[in-house]
Amino acid sequence: MRSLSVEVPEGARLSVGVLDPGSGRRAVYGDGSYDAASVVKVGILAALLLGAQDAGRALTAVERERAARMIGRSDNDSATALWHGIGGAPGLDAAHRRLGLTATVGGTNGYWGLTRTTAQDQLTLLQHVFAPSPVLTPASCAFLAALMASVVPDQRWGVSAVGPGALKNGWFPRDSTGRWVVHSVGRASGTDGDRLLAVLTEGAPSHAEGIALVESAARAAVRAFAGPA
Repeated sequence: MRSLSVEVPEGARLSVGVLDPGSGRRAVYGDGSYDAASVVKVGILAALLLGAQDAGRALTAVERERAARMIGRSDNDSATALWHGIGGAPGLDAAHRRLGLTATVGGTNGYWGLTRTTAQDQLTLLQHVFAPSPVLTPASCAFLAALMASVVPDQRWGVSAVGPGALKNGWFPRDSTGRWVVHSVGRASGTDGDRLLAVLTEGAPSHAEGIALVESAARAAVRAFAGPA
C-alpha cells in the first residue's frame, strides 16, 4: 500500500482508494478494514438488484421507494427493511462474492453498519456501478448511480471535494470514545476526468473534523494518482 501526505488527527487513521474508470488503473493509499457505516447501503442496494435480476423481475414500488430514501437521505429504517429483504449478512456476503469483494464481511446481529470493509473493496463495488459491469445489468447500474447522484444537499460532502458527481457517505460516533467514523465513496469529475474514490476514516474528534479529513484525503489521493506511477 502507498502512503499519502495528509495531516491526520492524533488517534485517527484513514485509507483511500482511487480508480480511473476508463483505464481501470487503481491505487490504494493506507490499508486496514473499517466499519462501513452507511456506505454499506450501496452494497445493500446492489444485493437487492442482483436478487431481482436473478428472479427476472423489476424492483417493486416499495423497494424502489425504500432504495431512494436509503441512498438519497441515508434513511436507516429503509436500509434495515432492505437488509432483511436481501437476507441480512449472508445475503450481502453472497452478493459481494459475486461482485468480487474479497475482504468485506456483513455485520453481525443485524447491525448492517458494522459490516467490515476496505477501500479496495469499495473501489471494486464502485467500478460495477460506474463502469460496465459483468454482473449488474445496465439498468441496475443506472438506477444505483442515479440515486447516488441525488443525495440531499446537506450530505453532498466528501469525495465531492474533488468535483461534482455521485456519492454515498457514512458516519457515526463511537459510544466508547466519542470519536467518529466518517466515510465517503463515489464518483467525482475533476480536471483529469472521472475518478472513483473510496475514503474510509475513523478516530476524528468530531463529525466536522472527520469530513475535513475525508475531503483533504480525497484531494490528496487524486493529486498523487495523477503523479508519476
